[in-house]
Amino acid sequence: MYFLEVIRKSVPRLAPTLFLSTLFLALALPAQALPSDWQATEIAHAVDHHDPIFIDETLSLAKLIDLTMEKYPDTAWLNALEEQAAAINERSQSWTAGATQATLGYQSMSTFKLNYGSVGLQVPLWNLGQRDAEHQLATQAETSAEAQATAIKLRVAGLIRGALWDMDLAKIRYDQAQAELGIYERLLSSIHRRVELGDLPKADELLAKSELLQKRSTFTAAEAELMHSRKRYTSITQINKLPMHYEEELVALKEYGQNHPSLAAINHQIEHKQAELNALKAIGSGQSHAIAGLLSDEGIDSRSNKAEFFNVGVIVPFGGSIHAQPQIAALNVELNKLIAERAQLNRSLEQAHHEAEHNLEVNRVELDTANEQKAVSEELLTMTQLAFSVGEINLFDLLKIQSRTQQAILYAKERAVMLQRDKALYNQAVGMMP
Repeated sequence: MYFLEVIRKSVPRLAPTLFLSTLFLALALPAQALPSDWQATEIAHAVDHHDPIFIDETLSLAKLIDLTMEKYPDTAWLNALEEQAAAINERSQSWTAGATQATLGYQSMSTFKLNYGSVGLQVPLWNLGQRDAEHQLATQAETSAEAQATAIKLRVAGLIRGALWDMDLAKIRYDQAQAELGIYERLLSSIHRRVELGDLPKADELLAKSELLQKRSTFTAAEAELMHSRKRYTSITQINKLPMHYEEELVALKEYGQNHPSLAAINHQIEHKQAELNALKAIGSGQSHAIAGLLSDEGIDSRSNKAEFFNVGVIVPFGGSIHAQPQIAALNVELNKLIAERAQLNRSLEQAHHEAEHNLEVNRVELDTANEQKAVSEELLTMTQLAFSVGEINLFDLLKIQSRTQQAILYAKERAVMLQRDKALYNQAVGMMP
């Protein structure tokens, strides 16, 4: 065969059929599909630190997000926003613009032998258009609170999506490293026996041991990354269970819209702040008041007459709007800051959408290339094993081809997972919940 002539080396013919059969069986294993499910038994650990994760068949991705939201730190803030909206709404329903004041007084004039008693009420009134502004503020506060909750939920969904697929990638690398470690352990054991029988040189045993140590180091690193990814997941969700299935169908949206939860949330914040500004301006120079009172006077002399006076009036402040300008200016600063943040958010969403779309296109092409490379590598490995079986190449060359094949297999698996991850991230970029 031309292939055998090209890779022919002047090495001793490595021998017995029993050893070769064992070797081929070991080396061929990575070419098979490795388990990537979370129920696969992890029979060995490089270190004692272990973060277990369990599959819950009753748990869906949507339910997982809801459970995470219940324990998410921003929940307290969202509850406070709802309470604020309820308080503003209750104020807007009031007939008066503030607290009513009552006055009670008594005066005595001993010189003229007169006594005075007075009772009065002072009621704050809504200025023209002020109550409508308060109603609008209450509506915007409630709508904004709901929009913030939706935006936070989308953010949580993004964190969970990323954590799940990071774990999946780490699990694939861990499974591959674990399988390769077991293969090279069996390989070293077989070579050691053949060296003791004199069928193989000591150099082959040292070569196999060097490869084993490298695989052990790779396995340790893969296990550490898997545990780190699990910890990130449990830190986000506060549970150690994950759904059986969390793959997503790609949505048909070509771009994000104004109804994107993050964009809708900041739009409602701007409308809320504008309503707050309008409500403050409606106060004008100050709050108008209606007053009513009763005055009674009576002399000590029985011949004197008892008199009672009733009065009503309105207090209308004027010329005081200048004192509200600092508050109005402060609200304007907050309003314009939100407008600037919206512009920045639009740019960020546009960039995130472009990257998600591009990554999706790239990984579709890369997956096809990876699968083709995997098929070529497996075919090359078969030919290399045949060459080794007849002594045409040495162990070093076989291990080199074997290593390339393992990398091709791993790369194809990674690309398959990355494509599923990119679908989820694209859905996230256009603002779609699972």
